[in-house]
Amino acid sequence: MFIGVISYKDEPKNQRLPQSNILLKCFLKATFYTKFTSLHQLSIEEQIVRGCVDGKREFQKKLYEAYAGKMLFVCLRYTKNREEAEDVLQDGFIKVFKNIHTFRFQGSFEGWVRRIMVHTSIEHIRRKKQTTMFDDVEDIVHHPESETDVTGKMGEKELLKMIHYLPDGYRTVFNMYVIEGYSHKEIGTMLQISEGTSKSQLSKAKNHLKNLLHKYLDSDIEIAND
Repeated sequence: MFIGVISYKDEPKNQRLPQSNILLKCFLKATFYTKFTSLHQLSIEEQIVRGCVDGKREFQKKLYEAYAGKMLFVCLRYTKNREEAEDVLQDGFIKVFKNIHTFRFQGSFEGWVRRIMVHTSIEHIRRKKQTTMFDDVEDIVHHPESETDVTGKMGEKELLKMIHYLPDGYRTVFNMYVIEGYSHKEIGTMLQISEGTSKSQLSKAKNHLKNLLHKYLDSDIEIAND
């Protein structure tokens, strides 16, 4: 088999290596480079996650600092104020650190953390409510949204702030469907309600937001800052 020609033209005779040794040397260099590159390419996120699995506090701190801001924003959408959101955030991170060993690096880690925060937010709302936060709407017919959907009329900033004015049930379903992207079937399972109830809550939430938008445009209400 033809491998190639290595020239010794410019090398002193006493420094020449047998061709087999040169090939072995090149192979070892390539192997070392491949292993070094693989280690170097290990993402910072993966290093942090593995450090947290090992219970290293410095990595737990890094994870918290990396995601606390984003996850607080998620919690704020399900709660009425920052104090509540921060309580939910702390509870959520306790669950993250307790269950982080179950993350298998399949899919987004941020998405995994986000789902925990959503579930924790829902649990918080349920604990606060002595009665159900959802209307009994089994006999209510859900009407599809018109093409002029209210969510398309608002900027993201205004929409997220107006969500705080929604009743808990409306706000929860709206967040899960419109922002988180859950289906009505998934919402029904997570909230222990029917798909029809989920659809109705979403419809009512959008109507409520539409009324708030009209009042806002007429300057009858002022959107509060967080």
